[in-house]
Amino acid sequence: MGLKGTALGESRVEKLKNCIVYRSRMKLWIIRVTTSVLLWICLVQLTILGETWGPRVLKGWPSCFSHESTSLLVVKSSPAVPARVLPPKRVYRNNGYLMVSCNGGLNQMRSAICDMVAIARYLNVTLIVPELDKTSFWADPSEFQDIFDVDHFITSVRDEVRILKELPPRLKKRVELGTIHTMAPISWSDISYYHNQILPLIRKHKVVHLNRTDARLANNGQPMEIQKLRCRVNFGALKFTPQIEELGRKVIRLLREEGPFMVLHLRYEMDMLAFSGCTQGCNKEEVEELTRMRYAYPWWKEKVINSDLKRRDGLCPLTPEETALTLRALDIDPSIQVYIAAGEIYGGERRMANLAAAYPNLVRKETLLEPSELRFFQNHSSQMAALDYLVSLESDIFVPTYDGNMAKVVEGHRRYLGYKKTILLHRRLLVDLIDQHNGGSLTWDEFSTAVKEAHVERMGNPIQRLVIQDRPKEEDYFYSNPCECLESSYEDETLSNI
Repeated sequence: MGLKGTALGESRVEKLKNCIVYRSRMKLWIIRVTTSVLLWICLVQLTILGETWGPRVLKGWPSCFSHESTSLLVVKSSPAVPARVLPPKRVYRNNGYLMVSCNGGLNQMRSAICDMVAIARYLNVTLIVPELDKTSFWADPSEFQDIFDVDHFITSVRDEVRILKELPPRLKKRVELGTIHTMAPISWSDISYYHNQILPLIRKHKVVHLNRTDARLANNGQPMEIQKLRCRVNFGALKFTPQIEELGRKVIRLLREEGPFMVLHLRYEMDMLAFSGCTQGCNKEEVEELTRMRYAYPWWKEKVINSDLKRRDGLCPLTPEETALTLRALDIDPSIQVYIAAGEIYGGERRMANLAAAYPNLVRKETLLEPSELRFFQNHSSQMAALDYLVSLESDIFVPTYDGNMAKVVEGHRRYLGYKKTILLHRRLLVDLIDQHNGGSLTWDEFSTAVKEAHVERMGNPIQRLVIQDRPKEEDYFYSNPCECLESSYEDETLSNI
């Protein structure tokens, strides 16, 4: 009986031990599961905080206390391409997100992008890679990454501003639902406008979408660091894609093999003539066609235009005939290669006849390259304009016949590259001289002398940017003459106003 009781007691003890072990294992398993869930929740929360509060370790940004934040990183590349040194990432508390939709052609959008980077830096917000205009006259479907090297754009200014390719998922959802704050900022605004008016909106809504970006930042009166950053983006961060760069180099090489070349930005395309109402030299049918086109676009506000008056005021692009006379009067060598940086010239061969007779070595990218090389650029006007931009920068002489955005931005870029020869035509004076010469009141020698004298100080030489208080539209455009970025180049020169 005693033995039986003892055995029974031992059995109960054994069962109790097994129960305790089982419970311990269950507790351990529960602790492990709970810990894993908590760690996962923490990881998710930290990721969200990383998107909300700015750069953090989880997003690849160095900690505020990390010595790595002051070091430079080197991007590894193939042996044929030298390694690129990246600037350190800037650490700051993120005030929100800025989305921008650029409007206009390539160079109008280019300058706007530079402005938006500077504004994002000043407001301590994260910039989303800009959206390019797809609804303008050209209807170019190109995305940012189709024209510019997007990774270079992001990394080259990462010590100034954080740029993302897209919004974080939770904010992206709001965009899809159409619940973000969208607006067009006031044109020619001082940087303080963005601090006082736009920043509070970003803090309130977390993300603000600026749907028009052309000429939104004033030319003058901005802090020096803002002006310097605008230049840094324009001349460094906005690099074209490798495909565009490679094709541009090929065009330049082909031209160089034949000797010096001039780029003529002949802005005598149908859209420009319809928009400006300039019809000098056009026949009746062409005038009617251009007028119909102008009325077809509601955002072209001016409909009834006096072409003769506008031409006399110097507000029309020079015609091909006027351009030929001007180049001859300036003693441009008739044998020089003339690269036409433009779209299809309105009036075709009929309007180009005088220019071709005076300068027979006319070339275009379409005549230098095989059709297969341009196939992927067809119907993408901004990518075609990017090719012309690269060739324009490298030319021996650059001559724009109208002061549009490409003419202005190329002018400024050539100043930055060492004041390369850029002939800035005085159109108002030129058309008067041309009319006098064609009317017989000026001999050729008199006409040529007058044209030369009028352009002595209009060759892209150092000059102070014109400032007109309370009339920013009439000032010299920042991107045509970014003086703040050219100080070392012109400080020893004599500065004067045109």
